[in-house]
Amino acid sequence: MLEQAEDFRAESEALFGLVRDLPESAFVEPTAFKDWTIDRVLGHLHMWNWAADLSLTDADQFKEFMQGIMRRREAGENVGDVEREWRDGIGGQALVAAWRDYYQGMADRFAKADPSARVPWAGPSMSVRSSISARLMETWAHGQEVYDMLGVVRQNADRIKSIAVLGVNTHGWTYMVRDRKAPTPAPHVRLTAPSGAIWTWNDPSETELIEGAAEDFCQVVTQVRNIADTKLSVTGPNATEWMSMAQCFAGAPETPPAPGARRTMPRA
Repeated sequence: MLEQAEDFRAESEALFGLVRDLPESAFVEPTAFKDWTIDRVLGHLHMWNWAADLSLTDADQFKEFMQGIMRRREAGENVGDVEREWRDGIGGQALVAAWRDYYQGMADRFAKADPSARVPWAGPSMSVRSSISARLMETWAHGQEVYDMLGVVRQNADRIKSIAVLGVNTHGWTYMVRDRKAPTPAPHVRLTAPSGAIWTWNDPSETELIEGAAEDFCQVVTQVRNIADTKLSVTGPNATEWMSMAQCFAGAPETPPAPGARRTMPRA
């Protein structure tokens, strides 16, 4: 069984537990992420979960789907409108039920797949393990605006290690998407997991070093927090620059949120 598939399921279940009893009115309130509503968050996760699953089960149909998405984007259509159309306009608890029903079966299919098999995506192909890790990352990252909006401090588990791995592995991507070459050496990353375990990446260094809680690092590389709003210790020019613009997700370069812009809101 592929561990990352079970981690994806567990993170999805945690978000489900947060929204399962919300009133319908809560799903149309704006969050601090580009004014996305909870409906928009769940609709986004649901459609791209389906797309990742399709890449696993029918690569040719997935490619046709992506070509259609690209044509509509080039025509000036908003991806949010495409996602809303795809889910046939459902929202609220009906969307919660559809999203949950789908990710459960999807997690089962990925859990049984060959982790090293290649699947297509919007950019380069990736391994099955990387594909489901990316879905875990998206669920965790977009879930953050829901936790923040509802005034809930998330209790993380060591399954966020896959997100930290993506963050480290996309050091070069952060620069590539900005048409720049990543400076060397890549900083040493030393993180404390939610369990207290120590995770490290890259060659040891005290002059190029990122150190602190794994949760804080994951928040920075997914751009759900500004580095200034975390307790990460960052040493060295390479490390400082990377953390100022780190981006572990695909797409055009994005600017991290301004200091204080993303935070846990006080409960009403």
